[in-house]
Amino acid sequence: MGTMVLSESDLIALVITLKLAGITTLILLLLGTPIAWWMARTRWRFKFMLEAVIALPLVLPPTVLGFYLLVALGPHGPLGGLMDWLGVQRLAFTFTGLVIGSVFYSMPFVIQPLQNAFTAIGNRPLEVAATLGASPLDRFFTVAVPLARSGFLTATVLGFAHTVGEFGVVLMIGGNIPGETQVLSIAIYDHVEALEYGSAHWLSGGLLVLSFLMLMSVYLLNRRFSVVQS
Repeated sequence: MGTMVLSESDLIALVITLKLAGITTLILLLLGTPIAWWMARTRWRFKFMLEAVIALPLVLPPTVLGFYLLVALGPHGPLGGLMDWLGVQRLAFTFTGLVIGSVFYSMPFVIQPLQNAFTAIGNRPLEVAATLGASPLDRFFTVAVPLARSGFLTATVLGFAHTVGEFGVVLMIGGNIPGETQVLSIAIYDHVEALEYGSAHWLSGGLLVLSFLMLMSVYLLNRRFSVVQS
């Protein structure tokens, strides 16, 4: 693998990546939890359309999603034009733009596990809580959330890990600005392009180990949750 030749820019890219993944995951948990709860409980006949929209990043090439987000956030796009009208800094090629793109791209990795966990609870525990006088909000926080903790764990880890590994979307919407929008995946690409394989090995190996440990923790903890519930 060669000697460790990581530069200061690599460490900054690591900080940006972890910051991006943390903020994106937190936003998705806050926004995705009520969406997943509603989707798990609703009988709306057109729910499948919303499910298809949420799952779209699973099959859509990242560069396609990144391109349309760039158009929307650019100076001639609807959001970019609104930013200009309000006198606010444009979102394209900024860290905020990266967060927006990451939220869209990692959305199914958070919402789908939460929806599945809420669906698996069923109606019986909620009906029992209702007969004891619990309000809908109480039933959600005291019954649904504890029973869906494995789903929250899976959603958190998958959302974080998926954001860490992003490339196409962040490159399209954030570019490759060292210290601002350059994340680890782009830094690895730069090292390979410059034939700096030692640095590329260390960064790639670190992401590989991190991804493996995060996934292993999900499977291990979910297995323990299953044993406790049984």
